[in-house]
Amino acid sequence: MNEKISAFLSERIAANDFPSAVYLVAEKGEIVYHHALGNAVATPEVIPARLDTIYDLASLTKPLVTGLLTAISIDDREDEFSLQSRAGDYFPIFKESAIADLKVWHLASHVSGLPAWLPLYLMAKSRVSVPEVVSRTERAFATDSKVEYSDLNFIALSHIVEGLRVDQEYGYDVIDELALTRTTFNPLTEPWVGEFKRQEISGSEFGNGYEKQTCIDKGYLQPPATAGSTDINSAFRDYQIWGEVHDGNAYFMGGVAGHAGLFSTAEEVFKIALQFLPQYTSLLKPETCELFRTNFTKGMNEDRSFAFQLASTEGSTAGTSMSPESFGHNGFTGTSLWIDPVNDRIFILLTNRTHNHPLPFTNINSVRRRFHDIAIEELEKR
Repeated sequence: MNEKISAFLSERIAANDFPSAVYLVAEKGEIVYHHALGNAVATPEVIPARLDTIYDLASLTKPLVTGLLTAISIDDREDEFSLQSRAGDYFPIFKESAIADLKVWHLASHVSGLPAWLPLYLMAKSRVSVPEVVSRTERAFATDSKVEYSDLNFIALSHIVEGLRVDQEYGYDVIDELALTRTTFNPLTEPWVGEFKRQEISGSEFGNGYEKQTCIDKGYLQPPATAGSTDINSAFRDYQIWGEVHDGNAYFMGGVAGHAGLFSTAEEVFKIALQFLPQYTSLLKPETCELFRTNFTKGMNEDRSFAFQLASTEGSTAGTSMSPESFGHNGFTGTSLWIDPVNDRIFILLTNRTHNHPLPFTNINSVRRRFHDIAIEELEKR
């Protein structure tokens, strides 16, 4: 652990930003600081966070699952699959659709023009019809003109790479290959690596109040009812979410999706994160790791690499001291991962800000920035 980092995060727990935090800071492939604070579960029982507490990683699923599997596919199928491959050529439903001409890199760097979010659980009859809904979604702007971060990009990308499910291929290509024991989708019902108890997993929101309010604000809950549900409220859970994915679309898709659904610990996120660095990766060709630090969106409103945001983006959560080529990602539940390839450092912060907290949830971007700045200050002292 590090006393200064732990003291700062303890202050934020006391301020009710989140009930728990597990952090990990690594340098040159080795863990330097690792500590757990607060309560991973505050209700219906109190369970302290531990180093091996399993967290809902939310959108960290995008780079850790879909981004990594896509990069593996580029390596393994280099004669037929690349950054320039078209969506319509690799998934039948997309062939004659509005997104047929989108390329892999458009989706991976969020320049597709697809909207940021849709309540697919109100628009699709089942998980297997989700690709059809995505395929007929109108694009809000011309491809390759600006960045619009979108869950739909990675839902589409996962279908291009792996078809209807990504968990099986991820189990073979990543979980088994890296000998991970606490990383899975659906940790209570379909674990790849053994059966987990609910008490090993951090708690999340009570019900889906946030998403329901979002649907109301955007007009999706006003009559006439959207196709796909006779009882509009049946799309939203009304109990303590704990051991199930928080994201409503991922839950609708059986807990397995290209944009959300992965559960893991800080240490196992670290093991996956090493795969994005050429000197450590065992799953990718070292030269493929250049994708993650390369700016695909120069001159646009954000600097984006393949599946990650770059620290050179104004207002990123990287803080003030990482190299501009650092790449990272946040998760809605309160998670984040940043990798500095220049200084060979990895920063992981897992919190559960949606648990035991009234709406609105706390925006913890300033916490993420300060965590990174303190961690770098402490590393420099060494």
